[in-house]
Amino acid sequence: MLNLVSSPGAGKTTLLTETIGKLKNYIAVAVIEGDQQTSRDSDRIAATGVQVAQINTGKGCHLDAKMVGEALESLTLEEGGILFVENVGNLVCPADFDLGEGKRVVMLSVTEGDDKPLKYPNIFTSSDLMIVTKIDLLPYVDFDFEACTQYARRLKPSIEVIRTSAKTGNGMRLWCDWLLGFLESPRIIP
Repeated sequence: MLNLVSSPGAGKTTLLTETIGKLKNYIAVAVIEGDQQTSRDSDRIAATGVQVAQINTGKGCHLDAKMVGEALESLTLEEGGILFVENVGNLVCPADFDLGEGKRVVMLSVTEGDDKPLKYPNIFTSSDLMIVTKIDLLPYVDFDFEACTQYARRLKPSIEVIRTSAKTGNGMRLWCDWLLGFLESPRIIP
């Protein structure tokens, strides 16, 4: 189980739908989708053909283990697959809540600025991987990838970093390879 955390609009759902498209024919994938309101993101996930459970938190700014446990009851998980938990868009509250995940992935978009690790250190120190999204927009924004990576590694030297663009596909192979390395029984996907 992976806990995906980011600010609203960083691209979690888009990255997830593209990832599912690349993996679903090779491994079992299911998603727990967290949002304060609506099922818009879970509808996008369901359109990929994988199982999805929606959690609406109302005024809540994060998911907790009890919510995830209850959502799990509606899913049929296959052994050796991946369960993605797309947390509520927020870089503050989710840092303090262990959902029982095997890995925590923090995402930030190049449009948000390279100083996010400095502003929201707890989520970066509690994450295993930092994905920098929307790199296709780098020519149009002021974002220093090396500085961002340096800030994150000052907080957690072991944090891994991947750059992606779900739109162009750049970095998606590295992300999928990272995911497959996380599985107990690694697979090779063409």
